[in-house]
Amino acid sequence: MIPRLKPALGWAELKAIVTTGGKNDINEFERVFAGLARQEQAIAFPYGRTALVAILLALGLKDSEILCPSYTCVVVPHAIVISGNKPVFIDPDPDDFNLNMDLIDEAITPATRAIVVTSLFGYPVNLERLDQIHKKYPDLILIQDCAHSFFCEWAGRPVHQEGICAFYGLNISKIMTSIFGGMVSTNDREFAGRLRQIRAEMLEPAKFTKSLKRLAYMVAVYLAFTRPLYGIVNRLERIGLLDRFVKYYDPSLIDMPSDYLIQIAPIEARVGVVQCLKYDAIVEHRRSLANIYLDGLTGVQSIQLPLSNPGATYSHFVIRCEFAKRLKNYFLARGIQLGDIVDYYIPDMSSYRNYKCHGPGTGRKLPDEVLNLPVHMGMTGQDAQRIVQLIKAFV
Repeated sequence: MIPRLKPALGWAELKAIVTTGGKNDINEFERVFAGLARQEQAIAFPYGRTALVAILLALGLKDSEILCPSYTCVVVPHAIVISGNKPVFIDPDPDDFNLNMDLIDEAITPATRAIVVTSLFGYPVNLERLDQIHKKYPDLILIQDCAHSFFCEWAGRPVHQEGICAFYGLNISKIMTSIFGGMVSTNDREFAGRLRQIRAEMLEPAKFTKSLKRLAYMVAVYLAFTRPLYGIVNRLERIGLLDRFVKYYDPSLIDMPSDYLIQIAPIEARVGVVQCLKYDAIVEHRRSLANIYLDGLTGVQSIQLPLSNPGATYSHFVIRCEFAKRLKNYFLARGIQLGDIVDYYIPDMSSYRNYKCHGPGTGRKLPDEVLNLPVHMGMTGQDAQRIVQLIKAFV
């Protein structure tokens, strides 16, 4: 079975997880990541959401309103609340999945201090529009959420280099992985120093038991994502037996993982270094598959494709249609899993119904209409062509 996602893991990562590391593994990961980002500083965290909490604390924000998308990963507003601030939601642009910048004016209040700008699914946020917003509100702090969009570009400009900093998630569903883990990149040395101080105050060092748990998890990932076994894994996931491992949120709770204040383990840092070295090949492969989908599905009735952008890095290639559930089942019967990554609209969650949201509810339909087509390294061009033909046959 072809899975909807698959981390780009090989022998080098396997060697990294069984190799005894040194005390500088995390520092080395930060150094290599900063070089890949072409920025001065990179600071590692156990999760991307932990990184966002630390960012807001390092900025000295408390009881402030932080603008963020209404259609994005729910861990973003979770981190804002945990940091002692208030998320204010903005609906997505009807033409893409990023926040609608036409709504920012009405969302701004005297309590607004920052905006978390998400380039969802690897599609870069419009930096020209963001420039206009920042010129109008120069005190509004820009934080780039690049969890889905490692190093994507808008008109040749790296998105992650705009604003005070960018943060990234590094679990196995992301473009590259350090098993779990998160990272912040920035060119602001003073801010980086404050962030490292906050990290030292917030986080406990990882104990050896965390490395053992990550080792066991990584071995399980290697086995689970092989095509012969993934069909079994998918069946177990669909009946709920893997919720402990794959369910990352409860719509009624604002919470964090139990180990979100325990630093990234050295084993994760070593895997992260290997993945950094493979990044260019990973993104080149994703773009090549995305181009097959764009070429093959353009003009297909009732299918909305993402806007073509050479700077996209495609954490997911998403299509939108009113028959997403039926299409998903159609593919499942043929041994291919299509994904629905953000399967909720945050303002409708019971935990966020009392928070402000600006916009007409554009994102409310998206969880039922958006599917992602596989673009991972386990996919071939021939696989992508087959998916195109199956979609055409279904339509």
